[in-house]
Amino acid sequence: MNSSPAGILLAAGYSRRFGENKLLHTLDEFDQPMLFVTAQKILSVTNKCIAVINHSLEAYTTQLEQMGIQVVINEQSQKGIGSSIACGIRAAQHASGWLITLADMPYIETSTLQRLVEKLIAGAHIVAPTYQHQRGHPVGFHHQYGSELMTLDNDIGAREIIARHIKQLELIPTEDKGVIMDIDRPGDCH
Repeated sequence: MNSSPAGILLAAGYSRRFGENKLLHTLDEFDQPMLFVTAQKILSVTNKCIAVINHSLEAYTTQLEQMGIQVVINEQSQKGIGSSIACGIRAAQHASGWLITLADMPYIETSTLQRLVEKLIAGAHIVAPTYQHQRGHPVGFHHQYGSELMTLDNDIGAREIIARHIKQLELIPTEDKGVIMDIDRPGDCH
């Protein structure tokens, strides 16, 4: 088992509310597409990163791999986020844990990601950041939750697993508004 948690970058959604694949939308303040902004942040705090994509992003596989990211295509992406989580966990099942990150959350501060990774390395079971008492993303899971995460196949993600193990959830208060800022529509970009 790898002693460092793996980053799981969930990028297999369909951007229905955005009108186009939002992950390819260039963010002015970063001067690059959202997908690569979020990917670079995860890579800066983990030794291994898996990007779970659908076929619409297949053309970007080489670029992601050149960044050092392992790309996995979720053939069941239409089932929703749970199937993407399971796909990513299976691809990195020997990691000591996983930092499950939504690709449409590029405003998360790298320091927040680092704190979550450090908590997992220190033995935390489940970790999540908060901003003004609101739980955000990404969520980190210890290796012991791997079998449960690999059975997900619906559109509610890991919420049920967190609810079943709520006493194991460690909330990390932050001043990072990025942990609650996902981009669903063009107006959500800074």
